[in-house]
Amino acid sequence: MLTINTKKVMKNGWRIAKDRNRTCLRIRVPGGYLPVKLLPLIQTISERFGNGAVHITTRQGFEIPGISFEHMAEINTMLSPILEELEVKIGVEIEDTTQGYPSAGTRNVMACIGNKACSNAVFNTTALAQDIEKIIFPNNPHVKIAVTGCPNDCIKAHTQDIGIIGQVEPIYDAPRCMGCQACVKNCHKVSTGALSFVNNKVKRDATRCIGCGECVLKCPTAAWTRGGQYFRVVVMGRTGKKNPRLAAGFLEWAEREVVLKLCENLYTYIDQHIDRSLPKEHVGYIVDRTGYNVFKEEVLKDVTISPNTKVSKFLDFAGYTYDKNVIYS
Repeated sequence: MLTINTKKVMKNGWRIAKDRNRTCLRIRVPGGYLPVKLLPLIQTISERFGNGAVHITTRQGFEIPGISFEHMAEINTMLSPILEELEVKIGVEIEDTTQGYPSAGTRNVMACIGNKACSNAVFNTTALAQDIEKIIFPNNPHVKIAVTGCPNDCIKAHTQDIGIIGQVEPIYDAPRCMGCQACVKNCHKVSTGALSFVNNKVKRDATRCIGCGECVLKCPTAAWTRGGQYFRVVVMGRTGKKNPRLAAGFLEWAEREVVLKLCENLYTYIDQHIDRSLPKEHVGYIVDRTGYNVFKEEVLKDVTISPNTKVSKFLDFAGYTYDKNVIYS
């Protein structure tokens, strides 16, 4: 086996694999959007240097396994078109794309397909994911961010450090309503039951509405239409060995600028409070240590919150512990 600096290798986007003589190349695909013109290059790298296969990761990227460490520099040079297309083109600053990835700690920003194809999605998820990517990458802290087009949460935003969920303000035009109650019935069946029928008109309970847009999809007379675009932000979900849990609600009806500034501020918060004695520390454990109020204050610093935006009073986590004395008989 070659003598290698494992920290440098991992930071460069390569995996320390089970086979001590082989590595895996990790390729980021921000927002899960990959122009097919890049596929032949990925195929070439795999067939020429790897084992002829790729693994599609849970974070919408690629891993190319079976690569010898001695070929890393050559492959990094070959990666330049991928970095130029997927990173530099969207605004990520990479000084020299022939040297491969400058960082790998912050994971690929994931996104569902969004309103490019899905009728449930209320915005362009790829565009937001790419805007987040150019703010947070390259960076070393271990952070996972995902974007999903509606509260169906197909991207599993609730298992991320930062999960961003599309919301739409439904607008009701009462004169167009014929009282069929299709929206009311659907809201009770598949959503939160925010709608009721009172005095021959539909009434929306804003405290229960999550902005899913199901009422808009079911209305046969277009009495419901999609209004303003907003986002629900859930934070500090995680898997892992210590304390798996779903992310908790942090913001509702937040504007796009708020979401982007929050993602930027997160790294200042991490830099201030991370435990540097550890090889890495997931941000959720930093929040557990500093407390919610410190986290809230620092990630919302210099953020203009509109009157319609709701900020959680506390983080209401749902998870479990591996302490067998507590959960097993």
